[in-house]
Amino acid sequence: MTSPIAAPHTVCIDGRMLSASATGVGRYADTLLETCRDAGALTLVLNATGAPRRRGWAWPGVLRRGPRLARYEIADRELRAQAQLFRHAQMFFDLHRRLLPVTTDAPPGVMHWTYPVPLHMQGWRNVYTVHDAIPLNQPELTPIRQRRHRRLKRAIVRKADRLITVSDTARDDVIATTDCAASRVISIPQGVTPLPVSSDLPADLSPGGYFLFYGSIEPRKNLVRLMQAHTASGAKRPLVLAGPDGWRAAEVMRHAAGRPGIVRLPYQTRERLGALVGNARAVLFPSLAEGFGLPVIEAMLMGTPVLTSAGGALQETAGGAALLVDPYDGAAMSEAIGRLDREDKLVTELAAAGLQRADAFSIARYAARLRALHTDLMSARP
Repeated sequence: MTSPIAAPHTVCIDGRMLSASATGVGRYADTLLETCRDAGALTLVLNATGAPRRRGWAWPGVLRRGPRLARYEIADRELRAQAQLFRHAQMFFDLHRRLLPVTTDAPPGVMHWTYPVPLHMQGWRNVYTVHDAIPLNQPELTPIRQRRHRRLKRAIVRKADRLITVSDTARDDVIATTDCAASRVISIPQGVTPLPVSSDLPADLSPGGYFLFYGSIEPRKNLVRLMQAHTASGAKRPLVLAGPDGWRAAEVMRHAAGRPGIVRLPYQTRERLGALVGNARAVLFPSLAEGFGLPVIEAMLMGTPVLTSAGGALQETAGGAALLVDPYDGAAMSEAIGRLDREDKLVTELAAAGLQRADAFSIARYAARLRALHTDLMSARP
């Protein structure tokens, strides 16, 4: 990689989501951190540390209106904040209807909030990643409260130097639902790293012998219709559903009861997930709404064909290299699954197209986009 992203400036990243077992937004935060560090920027992680406290103890701090965290302990490139910072911020927003201001003695730079949180770093360039507008334009697909979320987004728009989205579709939706000026919303598609290559499959699965969905089990992922379409397709290969239980998971999985050819696996490590994705006949991801669609590109990077939803961010991410279906059309989905089960030529063509498409989401391209953003932010007048 060539020039550093932000040196000599500091890049700070909201570290709540960083985890070895992270999915979704957590993977985004991991990639952002690794990309900035690899590019040579002075990179810090904002971590709220310490023992949890009872909820009642938080109220004296929440009632105070001034900025928090006047001093940080900087250790191993981490800004260690008070233990309850992120929970305090949510309570502060509910009480005062504005973002909780925080300060630090670290040299000012770019503060990346990897999710819309009611926090603002004073004296820094504050950038908020808004992954989608689903709570505002499709609230029936999420447990997030629409009215509160709308207030939060508007408060963030008032303070943010930039909003980042992970697709052009999400950018359009965010502009439409927040009335934010288009010039302040920038689309930077997520950089995607390959899953580990592994052959560590569960004993009852064989290479090429199953279809795979992976992600959280919730209504937004369209799994009831997917299971029905798989059954109707007559496919000989089973459908594996791998991932943690999400919102209303039990309701979704009731439809699997007594249905042959459905295999349920819990959350998988990255190593086991790499084996599942790399050995699947195809990844099936006909979600009803996404801001990006990480499984689409992860599968393509491993040469695994993808079936996903026509329209929206998923079609944008797939870029013509996946088999597209109307996610509300069960018959069309069933026909597509049947083709993937029977047509080896189609599977081979999709695998080749996916490998080519995945290059658009390389870490090098992602780093270049971040570098341009940071240069623009740090050269602008306060």
